[in-house]
Formats: sequence, structure tokens, C-alpha cells
Amino acid sequence: MSDPDKLVSEIETLGEKLQAAKAAISGRFIGQDRVVDLTLAALLCGGHALLIGLPGLGKTRLVETLSTVMGLQGNRVQFTPDLMPADILGSEILEKAKGGSRAFRFVPGPIFCQLLMADEINRASPRTQSALLQAMQEHKVTVAGEDRPLDAPFHVLATQNPIEQEGTYPLPEAQLDRFLVQINVPYPDRQTERDILISTTGVEQSDIPQVFASEDLIAAQELLRRMPVGESVMELILDIVRACRPDDETASTRIRDVVAWGPGPRAAQAFMMTVRAWALLDGRLSPSAADVLDLASPVLRHRMALNFAARARGEDLGTLIQEIVASKGQSEAAA
Repeated sequence: MSDPDKLVSEIETLGEKLQAAKAAISGRFIGQDRVVDLTLAALLCGGHALLIGLPGLGKTRLVETLSTVMGLQGNRVQFTPDLMPADILGSEILEKAKGGSRAFRFVPGPIFCQLLMADEINRASPRTQSALLQAMQEHKVTVAGEDRPLDAPFHVLATQNPIEQEGTYPLPEAQLDRFLVQINVPYPDRQTERDILISTTGVEQSDIPQVFASEDLIAAQELLRRMPVGESVMELILDIVRACRPDDETASTRIRDVVAWGPGPRAAQAFMMTVRAWALLDGRLSPSAADVLDLASPVLRHRMALNFAARARGEDLGTLIQEIVASKGQSEAAA
């Protein structure tokens, strides 16, 4: 086969495998297909995801299921105000040998895994939150002056509770920007909640199959980067990202009036990766303009901020992004 034919075959094979993974995850995390797809997309892109939802909506269950289905070694850290960086990264301890000699030995922390769940990440102090910054960007940590690489692949799935903000520490913009997508986990609808009741309150619990191995996920991440992206899709990504920056010449008067700062280049990079994953999860060989419009909120929402006057008026960032998406969607349809 020629190289294009081989690429098509590899993408189709991966797509079939992803459908099996989605089915396995959806069997445990019921009725939240979009949340499952967005989380899988983050893993396929080699990125991290921030899950925001009320307690009891299954965020922990989702991460644990993902760990099993994708064949990743997972650890969970419950972030609390008294958590210290060493509790995540690990530390050196002084050991005494039988002969009386002493030496330091590094004891790795829970961050040395492939899928780290940072539960309620905003409840830890900024000092502890910053322990993840280097790991999320460079896939290594520095302890006692020595760089220590993390396992590959390495992903952080962090959760936040949108209520009970007393005693929490909002993540700094630099750390928010390192999350590929922000995933809002909504309440289930009535039928989904009924299915959850039946599934989780009986005697039998279904087994979770392993569909991927870590090597398979690394190969999938490499394949994703080879998927073609059309010129029109790329231009739409740039149009949307730049339209969200209040100091850009293409920004509307409304954006200039309500947005304090807009997304940086990482937003465009996140778009380029996630639209590929979105198409793959839908069984398509390349992304479309509709994928860009559909992913605007997960990619952009945590990379923008309203100014003080807009917040005082009760403006909503999600609504603003949807206005931009609608405007660009009309322009795309007209073209």
C-alpha cells in the first residue's frame, strides 16, 4: 500500500479500537458520552484535562475506569490545604547502612505514574499546585537539584468542585493554560439517572475490560499528529482564537468591552490536536469546521477571563464563546 493508504488503514483500525474503549467506559460512566469523548480526546492528544462538576457526578469513577480501559498505571491524590509538594513529588530520606555509612535515597511520590487524578486541585495551596507545573509541561520533576523523568505516557486529570469555594485557591492562569480542555460534567437526565440507579445499586458489578495498553496509547498519539487538517479548518481555528483577544484587530467591540485577556497560542495548538481526536472518535479521517465550533468552549473557556465590569454585570464567559462560535459559524456557512 502507498503511504496515504497505510495512514487511512491505521486511522480506521484505531477508530475501531476507540469505539470499543468508549463502549467499555460508557458501561461504567453512564449517559455522559460527551464527557467521555472529551476525556478520551485529551488522552489521545497527550494532554491534560480539568473536570469541573458537583460532587457525586462520577468524576472519580470516570478516571478510575479510564485507567483500566486504557491500560495506564493510575494514582489519585486528594488535594487538601495541608498537602505539601513533597507529598506529590516525593522526597529524599537519609538511610543508614549496616556498615554505618549514610546516604540519601529518593522515595518517589504518587506523581510517578501514567494517569494522575488530582482530586479537587483548587483546595491545595499555590505552593502545592505549582508542584504540577513542570510535570504537566515537561514530563519531569526536579527534586534536590536532580531531574527525574516521568513515565510515558503521562496525563493529569484534575477535578474541581464549582461550589464551596471557601478556603480554595483558584488555579493561576499559567497552570490553567496547561490543561488541554476544560470539561464541565453536568447533571444526568432522568433516564440516565434511572440507568445509574439500576447499574450501581445491585449485587453484580460488570467487569471493566482493558482495551488499550500504554504502548498502544503512545502509538495512537503519534498517529493523531499525522492526521491531515484542511486549510479551511486551520484558518477557522486562527479566526476564533484571535477573535477572542481584546487587543487583536479582528476582535469585535463586545470582546473589547468584556474580555480582560484572551487565549494564547496554546489554544490554537489545543484546537489543532483536539479536532483531530474529535474526528477520530466520530469515525472520520479528518476534522471539519463543525468540529472546531463544537470544541470552542472546552478549549477556550479556561484560557479567557472577563474584566471586572463584565463580571459585575453578570456576564457569562460560556455565553460569550457561543456568540463568537455562532458568528464564525454563519461566516463559514456564507463562505
